[in-house]
This record gives sequence, C-alpha cells and structure tokens, in this order.
Amino acid sequence: MKIYIIGIGLIGGSMALDIKSLHPEAIVCGIDSNESHLQEAIALGVVDVAGNMEDLASADFVIVSVPVDVAMVVLPTVLDAIGDNTIVFEVGSTKMPICEAVASHPKRRNFIATHPIAGTEFSGPSAAIKGLFQGKTNIICEVEKTTFKLQEKALELFKSIGMRIRYMDPKSHDKHIAYVSHLSHISSFMLGKTVIDKEKHEQDIFDMAGSGFESTVRLAKSSPAMWTPIFKQNRKQVVKTLEEYISNLSKFKELLEKEDYDAIYNEMQSVNKIKEILNGINVKK
Repeated sequence: MKIYIIGIGLIGGSMALDIKSLHPEAIVCGIDSNESHLQEAIALGVVDVAGNMEDLASADFVIVSVPVDVAMVVLPTVLDAIGDNTIVFEVGSTKMPICEAVASHPKRRNFIATHPIAGTEFSGPSAAIKGLFQGKTNIICEVEKTTFKLQEKALELFKSIGMRIRYMDPKSHDKHIAYVSHLSHISSFMLGKTVIDKEKHEQDIFDMAGSGFESTVRLAKSSPAMWTPIFKQNRKQVVKTLEEYISNLSKFKELLEKEDYDAIYNEMQSVNKIKEILNGINVKK
C-alpha cells in the first residue's frame, strides 16, 4: 500500500500514524510546501519519505490536508496526476466550494469529499496523534459521484481507523458546521481578544483565570492560516450564525440591564438540556 499525504499537520499526520499502525507494510510519502515541516514529519516517523506530485500515479490513497483555499488549487492538479485506481480525499472544514472546484474534472470519480470531525487546537507534524479518529464522525459529501469500488476502498480505511460515517450534501454540511465549529472558533478568538485587550491594564485578569476560561479560549490557539480561509469560504453561513449569536448576547445583556434575574435563570436552564443532547451523542458513538 502506498499513501501520499499532502499537508502534514494534525489531521494528515494523525491519519498517517493510524495507517502505519494498521498497515506496517504501507509506505507513507509526505508532500508539504514547508520543507521544515516535511523533514520534521520524517524525523518523527509520521511519514516514511518525501514524495512528489509526479509520482501520484502509483498511489493507492492521496490525502489532501491543507488549508481549504490551497485545497481548491491543489486538488485539480492532484486529480490530473493520479492513476485510475487511486482514491483522493480532502479533509477540510468546508465542502461546497471544494466539491464545486472538482465538479467537472474528468477524474471526479476518483475523489471523495470528507470532513473528519476530529482535532485539537495544535498544528504541524508534532501535533499528530495516534487514535485521533477513534469513535469520531466522518462526514462524506456527494458519495454518489465517487466510483463504487473506490468508495469501498475509502470507507474501509475510514472504518479501520475507528470512524463513524455520515452522509450529507455539501450545502447542509457547511450550514451545520458553521454552528458547531466555525462559530465556536470565532467565539473563542473574540473572547481571547476581549481579555487580552483588557489585560494590557489589568494583569490580575490572567492571574484569576481558571479552567473555565482556559477551556473556553482553547480554540483561540488554532492556526489563523487555517481558519481565515474557512471563514472566507463559508462566509454567508458564518454571518448568519453570528447574527443569531449576537442577538442572543444582546438579549442577555438587556436582561442584566433590567435586572430580570428570573429570565436569566430561565434562559440558562433552557440551555442546560444541551447536556442531554451531548450525552446522547456520546452514547451513540
């Protein structure tokens, strides 16, 4: 088995580690525009050797794990270079622009659009983790556009590293992910900004920060180079979620101004049911 990872960061690197663990005979080749990342990945054993685009025809799998704006440029070039039995998948957080970018490519049947719902706030080869995808959901879009034998090949790999499969159209994916992922990152970044701006004058804020603050701003450690293109590609959906979020924040502020603590209590109590929802999701996993 020959695997090519294009973009050796958290997701691509973690997939490489899982594949190497399950298939010791596999040769994992790394391609990265950052030469130091590539050499680090080889030194850490995340990939075996450096690869190049000219050799993709011999690949069984090509995993494209680069920022979503780069993926739109890279994917057509990858599809141009692969062999008939190669399956290509891209793992970014937006799907509609990606699917549109390859819609008319002659080798569209060799591509499967995926979004593994897994990750941490860290990036680069050193962020790669074995078992990252165990019990996690992998959203697959437009599966019907991938030739059946290559679908099976990809699905077998996803399941072997512990992933649950869910099918969704690209528009629905981008709408839903704006709420549960993109908005979460914006909230974290902006909370971090609010505190940092205030901390310029009040060092005690960080001295008093506890685990609640740390967990809430964890996502603010994420790479701006990865997230800015995501917000750009999913701008319309993200703006809609922000409008709703800002409306809820404004309502909460008004209740405080009015000293309506019964309403504040009721608002928070109604949201407590999210514990049941998340517990139910975890049980299903």
